[in-house]
Amino acid sequence: MKKALIVWGGWDGHQPKEVAEIFREVLAAEDFEVEVSDTLEAFADAEKLLGLDLIVPVWTMARIEQQLVDNVSAAVQSGVGLAGCHGGMCDAFRENVDWQFMTGGQWVAHPGNDGLEYTVNINNSSSSLTEGIEDFVVSSEQYYLHVDPAVEVLATTRFPLTPGPHSLNKAVDMPVVWTKRWGVGRVYYNSLGHQANIIDIPTVKELMRRGFLWCAEGKAKALEAGAKASAYSGMADNQL
Repeated sequence: MKKALIVWGGWDGHQPKEVAEIFREVLAAEDFEVEVSDTLEAFADAEKLLGLDLIVPVWTMARIEQQLVDNVSAAVQSGVGLAGCHGGMCDAFRENVDWQFMTGGQWVAHPGNDGLEYTVNINNSSSSLTEGIEDFVVSSEQYYLHVDPAVEVLATTRFPLTPGPHSLNKAVDMPVVWTKRWGVGRVYYNSLGHQANIIDIPTVKELMRRGFLWCAEGKAKALEAGAKASAYSGMADNQL
């Protein structure tokens, strides 16, 4: 049985407890042994993290001790999957660049705020994560992110839709769903999920389910291949 850890908290506006419960149900249905925690101290036991298959952060706008980030980073580098959504993963710790380097991006704006209707465009890809999924429309926050150019983009959305200082620039396709590697671990991110009702949209929930499974499979695949990553302990000037 695969083991997953969901850690929720931070800004209540993102309904972290409710989103974590949806994720718990998704993982339990896939026969994961799921631990759910509402404290960042869940990241304190480095050896325990190394024994997991998947870590799911649901924590927005907080500060975190560097050792906790180092523990998560080491676990993912070893093969443990990391998967999350919206601000719960890519606006978790604004001051910590090690976290942002690992996750692949950082939220910076959502022009038009909540309730903006926009299209999520699925990229043509050989990835099984989007197989059979068509473009779809959501009414929510449209995330503008600073994104690691190394990620594999699986879905995008077009900016700009609303006026602002960004709107006189050329149109851009902003990543919505991506994957990347961190060491031999797999990382998955989906910018949708402002609140639980968005995660509950069948297409969004299915994308998350596939992301969870893909990330959790990475550890076994890495072990089979004998893959090892060079250790990376972060930057000395990684946060204020």
